[in-house]
Amino acid sequence: MGLEEQYKIRQKEGFKPGYTEIVSEKTNPEMLMSFGVMKILKGEDFSNDESLERVFVLFHGEVELSWNGNCVTVSRGNLYDDDPRTLHVPKNMKVNIKCLSEEAEFSVHKTENEKEFASKLYGSEELVKEVRGKGTMNETGTRLVRTIIDYSIDPDANFMIGEDVQYPGKWAGFPSHSHAQPEIYFYRFLPENGFGLLKLGDEGVCIEQDDTCIIPPTLVHPQVGAPGYAMYFLWVIRHLPGNPYIKPDFEEQHLWAEQPDAKIWPER
Repeated sequence: MGLEEQYKIRQKEGFKPGYTEIVSEKTNPEMLMSFGVMKILKGEDFSNDESLERVFVLFHGEVELSWNGNCVTVSRGNLYDDDPRTLHVPKNMKVNIKCLSEEAEFSVHKTENEKEFASKLYGSEELVKEVRGKGTMNETGTRLVRTIIDYSIDPDANFMIGEDVQYPGKWAGFPSHSHAQPEIYFYRFLPENGFGLLKLGDEGVCIEQDDTCIIPPTLVHPQVGAPGYAMYFLWVIRHLPGNPYIKPDFEEQHLWAEQPDAKIWPER
Protein backbone atom coordinates (compact mmCIF):
# COMPACT_ATOMS: atom_id res chain seq x y z
CA MET A 1 0.00 0.00 0.00
CA GLY A 2 1.40 3.40 -1.02
CA LEU A 3 1.43 6.52 1.13
CA GLU A 4 -1.50 8.03 -0.80
CA GLU A 5 -3.71 5.07 0.11
CA GLN A 6 -2.51 5.16 3.71
CA TYR A 7 -2.64 8.86 4.47
CA LYS A 8 -5.08 10.62 2.09
CA ILE A 9 -8.79 10.74 2.94
CA ARG A 10 -11.08 11.72 0.07
CA GLN A 11 -14.46 13.42 0.52
CA LYS A 12 -15.87 13.05 -2.97
CA GLU A 13 -19.26 14.71 -2.70
CA GLY A 14 -18.75 17.56 -0.27
CA PHE A 15 -20.25 17.64 3.21
CA LYS A 16 -23.85 17.00 4.12
CA PRO A 17 -25.51 18.79 7.07
CA GLY A 18 -24.25 17.48 10.40
CA TYR A 19 -20.83 16.47 11.66
CA THR A 20 -18.47 14.45 9.47
CA GLU A 21 -15.55 12.97 11.37
CA ILE A 22 -12.51 12.70 9.13
CA VAL A 23 -9.66 11.81 11.48
CA SER A 24 -10.29 10.03 14.78
CA GLU A 25 -7.78 9.63 17.57
CA LYS A 26 -9.37 6.24 18.23
CA THR A 27 -8.68 4.88 14.75
CA ASN A 28 -5.52 6.97 14.15
CA PRO A 29 -3.92 6.96 17.62
CA GLU A 30 -0.55 8.12 16.26
CA MET A 31 -2.15 11.48 15.35
CA LEU A 32 -3.11 12.28 19.00
CA MET A 33 -6.07 14.36 17.76
CA SER A 34 -9.43 14.20 16.01
CA PHE A 35 -10.67 16.37 13.15
CA GLY A 36 -13.94 16.82 11.34
CA VAL A 37 -16.18 19.27 9.48
CA MET A 38 -19.54 20.50 10.79
CA LYS A 39 -22.19 21.88 8.45
CA ILE A 40 -25.33 23.46 9.92
CA LEU A 41 -28.33 25.12 8.28
CA LYS A 42 -30.17 28.29 9.23
CA GLY A 43 -31.66 28.14 12.73
CA GLU A 44 -29.82 24.95 13.67
CA ASP A 45 -27.52 24.59 16.68
CA PHE A 46 -24.41 22.59 17.42
CA SER A 47 -23.37 22.05 21.04
CA ASN A 48 -20.27 20.42 22.49
CA ASP A 49 -18.92 20.07 26.04
CA GLU A 50 -16.41 17.23 25.76
CA SER A 51 -13.56 16.79 28.24
CA LEU A 52 -11.08 17.72 25.49
CA GLU A 53 -9.31 20.82 24.27
CA ARG A 54 -11.25 22.02 21.21
CA VAL A 55 -10.79 24.47 18.34
CA PHE A 56 -13.58 25.58 15.99
CA VAL A 57 -12.56 27.37 12.76
CA LEU A 58 -15.35 29.04 10.77
CA PHE A 59 -15.05 28.36 7.02
CA HIS A 60 -18.04 30.41 5.86
CA GLY A 61 -21.39 31.69 7.05
CA GLU A 62 -22.69 33.71 9.97
CA VAL A 63 -23.00 32.10 13.39
CA GLU A 64 -23.73 32.99 16.99
CA LEU A 65 -21.08 31.59 19.35
CA SER A 66 -21.98 31.03 23.00
CA TRP A 67 -19.41 29.88 25.59
CA ASN A 68 -18.43 30.62 29.18
CA GLY A 69 -20.97 33.44 29.53
CA ASN A 70 -20.08 34.99 26.16
CA CYS A 71 -22.37 35.38 23.15
CA VAL A 72 -20.77 36.75 19.97
CA THR A 73 -21.91 36.84 16.35
CA VAL A 74 -19.18 36.26 13.76
CA SER A 75 -19.19 35.79 10.00
CA ARG A 76 -16.90 34.85 7.13
CA GLY A 77 -17.54 35.16 3.43
CA ASN A 78 -14.95 32.73 2.07
CA LEU A 79 -11.63 31.07 2.81
CA TYR A 80 -9.56 33.01 0.30
CA ASP A 81 -10.39 36.67 0.91
CA ASP A 82 -11.50 36.69 4.54
CA ASP A 83 -9.68 36.01 7.79
CA PRO A 84 -10.79 33.06 9.95
CA ARG A 85 -12.86 33.35 13.10
CA THR A 86 -11.67 30.74 15.58
CA LEU A 87 -12.89 29.71 19.01
CA HIS A 88 -10.45 27.88 21.31
CA VAL A 89 -11.70 26.35 24.57
CA PRO A 90 -10.37 24.01 27.30
CA LYS A 91 -11.90 20.70 28.38
CA ASN A 92 -15.47 20.56 29.68
CA MET A 93 -16.37 24.10 28.57
CA LYS A 94 -19.71 24.06 26.77
CA VAL A 95 -19.82 25.63 23.32
CA ASN A 96 -23.00 26.34 21.33
CA ILE A 97 -22.92 27.43 17.69
CA LYS A 98 -26.13 28.65 16.04
CA CYS A 99 -26.37 29.24 12.30
CA LEU A 100 -27.78 32.65 11.32
CA SER A 101 -27.12 32.47 7.56
CA GLU A 102 -28.53 29.98 5.05
CA GLU A 103 -25.73 27.62 6.05
CA ALA A 104 -22.44 27.66 7.91
CA GLU A 105 -19.47 25.35 7.91
CA PHE A 106 -16.58 25.01 10.32
CA SER A 107 -13.84 22.61 11.29
CA VAL A 108 -13.73 20.89 14.68
CA HIS A 109 -10.44 19.87 16.31
CA LYS A 110 -10.15 17.89 19.56
CA THR A 111 -7.32 16.56 21.69
CA GLU A 112 -6.41 15.61 25.24
CA ASN A 113 -5.22 18.48 27.42
CA GLU A 114 -5.45 18.50 31.21
CA LYS A 115 -4.31 22.14 31.51
CA GLU A 116 -6.74 24.83 32.54
CA PHE A 117 -6.42 27.84 30.23
CA ALA A 118 -8.55 30.80 29.25
CA SER A 119 -10.88 30.39 26.29
CA LYS A 120 -10.38 32.80 23.41
CA LEU A 121 -12.07 33.95 20.24
CA TYR A 122 -9.48 34.77 17.55
CA GLY A 123 -10.29 37.30 14.84
CA SER A 124 -8.29 39.40 12.40
CA GLU A 125 -6.60 41.41 15.15
CA GLU A 126 -5.19 38.29 16.82
CA LEU A 127 -3.88 36.65 13.65
CA VAL A 128 -0.25 36.52 12.61
CA LYS A 129 -0.72 37.17 8.90
CA GLU A 130 2.16 37.31 6.43
CA VAL A 131 3.08 36.78 2.80
CA ARG A 132 5.84 34.20 2.81
CA GLY A 133 8.29 33.45 0.04
CA LYS A 134 8.19 36.97 -1.42
CA GLY A 135 11.43 37.96 -3.08
CA THR A 136 12.94 34.47 -3.10
CA MET A 137 13.03 31.49 -5.50
CA ASN A 138 11.76 33.66 -8.39
CA GLU A 139 8.48 34.09 -6.45
CA THR A 140 7.64 30.40 -6.86
CA GLY A 141 6.86 30.04 -3.13
CA THR A 142 4.73 33.14 -2.59
CA ARG A 143 1.68 32.46 -0.42
CA LEU A 144 -0.50 33.94 2.30
CA VAL A 145 -0.07 32.42 5.78
CA ARG A 146 -2.47 33.02 8.67
CA THR A 147 -1.22 31.62 11.98
CA ILE A 148 -4.03 31.40 14.51
CA ILE A 149 -2.42 29.55 17.44
CA ASP A 150 1.18 28.50 18.00
CA TYR A 151 3.41 27.87 21.00
CA SER A 152 4.37 31.54 21.31
CA ILE A 153 0.72 32.66 21.20
CA ASP A 154 -0.60 30.08 23.68
CA PRO A 155 1.94 27.73 25.32
CA ASP A 156 -0.88 25.91 27.15
CA ALA A 157 -2.50 24.76 23.92
CA ASN A 158 -1.68 21.33 22.53
CA PHE A 159 -2.51 22.60 19.03
CA MET A 160 -0.72 24.73 16.48
CA ILE A 161 -3.22 25.75 13.85
CA GLY A 162 -3.44 28.09 10.87
CA GLU A 163 -4.23 28.47 7.18
CA ASP A 164 -2.28 28.87 3.95
CA VAL A 165 -3.64 30.25 0.70
CA GLN A 166 -1.26 29.34 -2.10
CA TYR A 167 -1.30 31.61 -5.10
CA PRO A 168 -1.93 29.63 -8.31
CA GLY A 169 1.03 27.56 -9.44
CA LYS A 170 3.06 28.29 -6.30
CA TRP A 171 4.76 26.08 -3.71
CA ALA A 172 4.44 25.83 0.07
CA GLY A 173 6.59 23.95 2.55
CA PHE A 174 9.68 24.35 0.40
CA PRO A 175 12.58 23.95 1.04
CA SER A 176 11.34 20.48 1.98
CA HIS A 177 10.72 20.17 5.69
CA SER A 178 9.54 17.72 8.33
CA HIS A 179 8.99 17.64 12.09
CA ALA A 180 8.54 15.18 14.93
CA GLN A 181 4.91 16.20 15.59
CA PRO A 182 1.93 14.77 13.64
CA GLU A 183 0.04 17.12 11.32
CA ILE A 184 -3.21 17.24 9.35
CA TYR A 185 -3.82 19.15 6.09
CA PHE A 186 -7.33 19.89 4.80
CA TYR A 187 -7.68 21.27 1.25
CA ARG A 188 -9.97 23.41 -0.86
CA PHE A 189 -9.55 25.03 -4.28
CA LEU A 190 -10.75 28.06 -6.20
CA PRO A 191 -12.22 27.12 -8.69
CA GLU A 192 -13.26 23.87 -7.01
CA ASN A 193 -12.03 21.58 -9.80
CA GLY A 194 -8.40 22.50 -9.05
CA PHE A 195 -5.74 20.18 -7.76
CA GLY A 196 -2.31 20.15 -6.20
CA LEU A 197 0.52 17.75 -5.57
CA LEU A 198 1.98 16.92 -2.17
CA LYS A 199 5.37 15.23 -1.90
CA LEU A 200 4.94 13.01 1.13
CA GLY A 201 8.24 11.33 1.90
CA ASP A 202 9.41 9.93 -1.42
CA GLU A 203 5.94 9.65 -2.99
CA GLY A 204 3.59 12.06 -4.74
CA VAL A 205 0.00 12.52 -3.54
CA CYS A 206 -2.64 14.18 -5.74
CA ILE A 207 -4.78 16.62 -3.73
CA GLU A 208 -8.29 17.76 -4.74
CA GLN A 209 -11.29 19.56 -3.23
CA ASP A 210 -12.12 18.54 0.37
CA ASP A 211 -9.20 16.10 0.64
CA THR A 212 -7.51 15.55 3.98
CA CYS A 213 -3.95 14.33 4.35
CA ILE A 214 -2.49 12.80 7.50
CA ILE A 215 1.20 13.64 7.84
CA PRO A 216 3.05 11.27 10.17
CA PRO A 217 6.16 12.47 12.03
CA THR A 218 9.45 12.89 10.12
CA LEU A 219 7.98 12.69 6.58
CA VAL A 220 8.86 15.69 4.39
CA HIS A 221 5.82 17.40 2.88
CA PRO A 222 6.35 20.23 0.36
CA GLN A 223 3.48 20.87 -2.07
CA VAL A 224 2.45 22.81 -5.16
CA GLY A 225 -0.86 23.97 -6.62
CA ALA A 226 -1.89 23.83 -10.27
CA PRO A 227 -1.65 27.06 -12.33
CA GLY A 228 -4.90 29.02 -12.34
CA TYR A 229 -6.18 27.54 -9.08
CA ALA A 230 -5.81 29.01 -5.60
CA MET A 231 -5.11 26.22 -3.12
CA TYR A 232 -6.29 26.66 0.46
CA PHE A 233 -5.16 24.35 3.20
CA LEU A 234 -5.87 24.28 6.90
CA TRP A 235 -2.92 22.92 8.88
CA VAL A 236 -3.06 21.51 12.38
CA ILE A 237 -0.04 20.28 14.32
CA ARG A 238 -0.36 18.39 17.60
CA HIS A 239 2.42 19.23 20.07
CA LEU A 240 4.10 16.25 21.72
CA PRO A 241 4.52 15.99 25.51
CA GLY A 242 7.71 17.84 26.33
CA ASN A 243 8.34 18.50 22.63
CA PRO A 244 6.12 21.26 21.22
CA TYR A 245 6.43 22.28 17.59
CA ILE A 246 8.71 25.32 17.36
CA LYS A 247 10.24 25.13 13.89
CA PRO A 248 10.64 22.53 11.14
CA ASP A 249 13.67 20.50 10.13
CA PHE A 250 14.72 21.35 6.57
CA GLU A 251 16.39 19.11 4.02
CA GLU A 252 19.76 20.78 3.72
CA GLN A 253 20.20 19.86 0.06
CA HIS A 254 17.46 22.34 -0.95
CA LEU A 255 18.21 25.26 1.37
CA TRP A 256 20.33 27.06 -1.24
CA ALA A 257 17.26 27.81 -3.36
CA GLU A 258 15.74 30.30 -0.89
CA GLN A 259 18.88 32.38 -0.40
CA PRO A 260 18.45 35.98 -1.62
CA ASP A 261 21.48 35.71 -3.91
CA ALA A 262 20.62 32.26 -5.30
CA LYS A 263 21.27 31.97 -9.03
CA ILE A 264 18.41 29.94 -10.48
CA TRP A 265 18.22 28.75 -14.08
CA PRO A 266 17.94 30.35 -16.60
CA GLU A 267 19.62 33.26 -14.83
CA ARG A 268 22.49 31.24 -13.36
